[in-house]
Amino acid sequence: MVVKADGRLVIVGGGQAGFALAARLRALGDRRAITLVSAEESPPYQRPPLSKKYLLGEMTLDRLQFRPESWYADNAIDLRLSTRVAAIDRAEKRLLLDGGEQLAYDVLALATGATPRRLAPAIGGDLDGVFTLRDFHDADRLAKAMAPGRHALIIGGGYIGLEAAAVARMQGLEVTLIEMADRILQRVAAAATSKIVAGIHRARGVDLREGAALSHLEGRDGRVVAAHLADGTVLPVDLVIAGIGVSANDHLARESGLRSGNGILVDEFGRTDDPAIHAMGDCALVPFDDMAVRLESVQNAVDQAEAVAAHLAGSTEPYRPKPWFWSDQYDVKLQIAGFGLGHDETLTRPGAREGAVSVWYFRSGRLIAVDALNDAKAYVTGKKLIEMGVTPDKDRLADPATDLKTLLPA
Repeated sequence: MVVKADGRLVIVGGGQAGFALAARLRALGDRRAITLVSAEESPPYQRPPLSKKYLLGEMTLDRLQFRPESWYADNAIDLRLSTRVAAIDRAEKRLLLDGGEQLAYDVLALATGATPRRLAPAIGGDLDGVFTLRDFHDADRLAKAMAPGRHALIIGGGYIGLEAAAVARMQGLEVTLIEMADRILQRVAAAATSKIVAGIHRARGVDLREGAALSHLEGRDGRVVAAHLADGTVLPVDLVIAGIGVSANDHLARESGLRSGNGILVDEFGRTDDPAIHAMGDCALVPFDDMAVRLESVQNAVDQAEAVAAHLAGSTEPYRPKPWFWSDQYDVKLQIAGFGLGHDETLTRPGAREGAVSVWYFRSGRLIAVDALNDAKAYVTGKKLIEMGVTPDKDRLADPATDLKTLLPA
């Protein structure tokens, strides 16, 4: 498809979605003027490896970058790094930048992502040695603090916290992980998956405490030295990692009057209620399965951004999310197909190899998601079934002797 387009597109956000939108438009032959505004000082880069290979020193920043900085100039993309947007003037179709400069747009794309929630200063969240993990600067600071023998406290049993716990143990730290809910991964996974993952961490020496809440952190000379839990337990700690969820970066949209609520509401073409403004990636609430949800994943960021690019270039094909996610912890690869929100039944199936297992999610009898741990066959089969809208016979699925391939339609 070769498209000629007039007008300037301004993309706010230099993450996966912002980069994917610009790159896809150029791949489609769209030659409109594009400005990509990013608050970061580095050209857009991958974020998932920050909590894994980058933190372990196995990847450098230049390897994380999607393209070298020269690529943007070569593709007529005006890349504005270290630049923050203060406000959107929808009436005049312009952005007010922090330095006072104004930037006009014909089409605006918000790919502003999400920000990790921080511990409140009142409970010690501003002490040295307390970390969140959002960008490469955070990862650099955390890597320096992760010395073998130190005691790390991880607050939060979601994927961010669990991946941080795994890296800390692999680096030789003593690790305590606390989760306020009665099980880890409560918001995003079934109880069966939570139990399996908790067992993996405990087997590797993590002191994992579910139903345990933080009261406050204790500091000495401005640095964290202990954590006081709600049950009165006091833990000596050298560093604390807060993995307590993220908040959508939707303040620009909200302040400009766009519909939002921990995410910017968009339609199946990525359009907000202002036809000149689109949103995508972790900051967007997308229509999926009769719900408006934020799908926090690289896959959604790329797929939605590329769908928006196609729409801007003239396509009338709506975006239909096909969610998949992954998480690497130790030598365990957790692959997730579908979206398990609202499930009312699960089925656990052992895999063919030792340590392989999968958890299958159903809602009103329909297959909606699969969690596969070191079980690529279950992941691939489950993903195909979900995308085809096929629910397998549960008795055959539960039987370890059943070849999963036979569950797929001929």
